[in-house]
Formats: sequence, C-alpha cells, structure tokens
Amino acid sequence: MKTVIMAGGRGTRISSIASDIPKPMIKIEGIPILERELECLRSQGFTDIIITVSHLGNIIMDYFGDGSGISPATNKPFGVNIEYFVEKEPLGNAGALFRLKDKLKEDFLLLNADAMFDIDFNRFVEFHKEKGGLVTLFTHPNNHPYDSGLVITDKDQCVLKWLTKEDDRGDYYKNSVNAGLHVISPKVLDMKVETPKIDLDRQVLKPLCATGTMFAYNSPEYVKDMGTPDRYKAVCEDVKAGRVQAKNLKNKQKAIFLDRDGTINKYVGFLRSVDDFELLDGVSEAIRKINASGYLAIVVTNQPVIARGEVSLDELEVIHNKMETLLGNDGAYLDAIYYCPHHPDKGFEGERVEYKIECECRKPKPGMLLQAADDFNIDLASSYMIGDSKNDILAGKNAGCKTAYIGNDDFEQDITVNSLLQFVEGELD
Repeated sequence: MKTVIMAGGRGTRISSIASDIPKPMIKIEGIPILERELECLRSQGFTDIIITVSHLGNIIMDYFGDGSGISPATNKPFGVNIEYFVEKEPLGNAGALFRLKDKLKEDFLLLNADAMFDIDFNRFVEFHKEKGGLVTLFTHPNNHPYDSGLVITDKDQCVLKWLTKEDDRGDYYKNSVNAGLHVISPKVLDMKVETPKIDLDRQVLKPLCATGTMFAYNSPEYVKDMGTPDRYKAVCEDVKAGRVQAKNLKNKQKAIFLDRDGTINKYVGFLRSVDDFELLDGVSEAIRKINASGYLAIVVTNQPVIARGEVSLDELEVIHNKMETLLGNDGAYLDAIYYCPHHPDKGFEGERVEYKIECECRKPKPGMLLQAADDFNIDLASSYMIGDSKNDILAGKNAGCKTAYIGNDDFEQDITVNSLLQFVEGELD
C-alpha cells in the first residue's frame, strides 16, 4: 500500500521554533518529525512513500533522498522508497492528489507531515477493508474538542456529519476529533473539482458524509498536532517520557475502568434525564491526570433504564455526550464508553422485552471489561476497576483487575478511597 505524506505546509504558527526549515523537519529529541513518521511506517511494512513538497521542499529532498540512504540523525538506513511531488504553484492541501492520480491505483494512506503519531497502521487498514468504504478517517478524543473538528457517526461508525470548530455543534457532543490520518480509495479522485486549489476536508471528504461510504476509526493511540510552540513542547515531553510509542495498540495497554453514576457524576438513583447529569467535584481533574498517566480512561456502566423502557438509546447517547462535553470543556477525555442495556427481571409495564435477558455484560459479570480488553489490547492484570458498588468490585475481580471502592464498605477491594481524585492522586501521581 502506498503512503502519501503531505509536507508542503509553511508552518506559520510554529515559525518561532524554526523559520528556516520546513515544519516537518523540526526536530524532536534530535530527530525530524517526518523521519519519525517514516520510521513508524517502515516498521510496519509501509515502505512505498510519496511526499508532496513545496515551501523549502529542497531541504526535505536533500535530507531523505530516495529513502535508500542513511539517516544523519540516527546513522540507520531510512529503509523506504520515496518519490516526490513538487508543488510549483499552490494547489491547496489536496490538489497534489489529483495530479498523482495515475500513481494511486489502489487504496492508499494519506497523512500530514506535521503531526506526531505512533499508531498500529495495520489495524487501521484492516478496519477500512472490513467496512468496505471509500474513505476511513482516523478519529480520537482529545483535551480540546471545543475548538477541534468533530466527526459524528452512527453506531456502525459511518460518518454522518463533519463539524468544523466554527460550526454549530449543539449543547452536547461526542469527543471524536478528526486526526488527519486517512485511508482513501483512488475512486475518490474520480470526482470533478474545478477550482485551482482543492481543500481536502471541505471539497473532497465532507461531501461524502451521510453517503454510507466514509467511516471513522476511533482509537486512543497517540496523534498530536504540533502546530504551535506550546503543542510542540508537549509533544517533546511525551516523546521523552515514552508516552508516544507506548500508546500504539501493538503494545499492551493499561486502563482505569470507571463506573459512571456515583463515580463520575452525582448519584440520583436511576438517571433518566440529561438535566440530572452533573459531574462530581474533582472528577475532571482526576480524569485529566489519568489521561496524562498513560492509562486509558474507560467507562463501564450498567444502564437498566434501557431495558425498563425509561430511557431510549438516543436519550442515553445525549447523556453520554453531555458527560464528554463537560469533561472536554475541562481539558479531560474518555477513551471509550461501554454500557449494558440489559436487565434479567421481566414482567413490568413499559419494559423493552428484547433487553430483558441474562447477558454477559451486566456487572458483576466482566463482559464490558473483557470487550474493552479485546478492542484495545489491554492488560487487565495491570488495570484498575473503580466504582461505588459491590458489583463494580466484583466485575473488576472477575476480569482480573485490581479494584478500588469509593465508600466505606468492605467488598475485599484492593483500595478504599473517598473519591476518584483521591484514588488517582494516591495511585497514579
């Protein structure tokens, strides 16, 4: 599979770091960010590379050559085959793709050269093949969704809407941000675009929303734009600490599994209305610390209100969107949310009989934790389950996790705390 890397941007927002070299050549721990991208690709078998260049592109071409040489930074072979497309006039961030159409006969990766990432590309491509669409977007939660482009999907991960930061997104939304990594079918390049400059998002990809041909691959792996000095500094710190490579799903992950009611939000009994959802004090700070620690933050919650017919799936989604929005406003995010809609007891007015079953996901059974472990390659023995009920502790134990209980009871939990923040400060700081 070919990989096209767009390396023609001027990087005006980060010019204070380095104004005399292209943005992709800015070094992190002594190695240009573009070289780090190439190493991530090469290590997974993606060695057929096309790089589009314009501003100061000769610096990139002189450094990497055709990819057969030795890195000046590491003294190791680049180990890839590189072709270049030189933009002699501005074409927009997608114009080069249409000029390269004859070279792109099969599905290809399309990446930006100015982002730090380390992801399992084979897993990403396999998802694309399974869905059979024209485009797959890599999406992820981040700590500033309020000023990021959001991707709205259905339950099959088919993209319905693509909202820019300027678009109206309503009161509450899922924290699912476009990360600028794509798998694209060459059929997309058959479209007619008349403008001399072509914008990838607005003119090529957004028109595919709600057509059933574009999907979102949501992953907690590390992808971070380093377009500003502050974000560049954060990326440097993450690389130095080993957090970037560790988040690749090829590697075993650690998770903090979080109960919802009474752990993240105030307990009000059966929560039936979005208006009753309110974050507990200190929760945003606690989840920010989990995000920074390298642990995944994953909610696992029993929601029998679905089986009872008191809350619809759409209404539950709004409640969870409020949770993600409030956390995002505070610079925190959840990597995933799992819920069990079932309840075994039957015979009540208004119940939804299809959910009145014995299942494997309702806590104290460990089904939700086991599913998350499969989805994200989680080492359960190195992970925690924290909640405010006996069922939370039993679910954690049944999954093989360490356990933490919020309260005063003894359910043979490993740790007893008064709040999620106290747990985080005691175990992760």
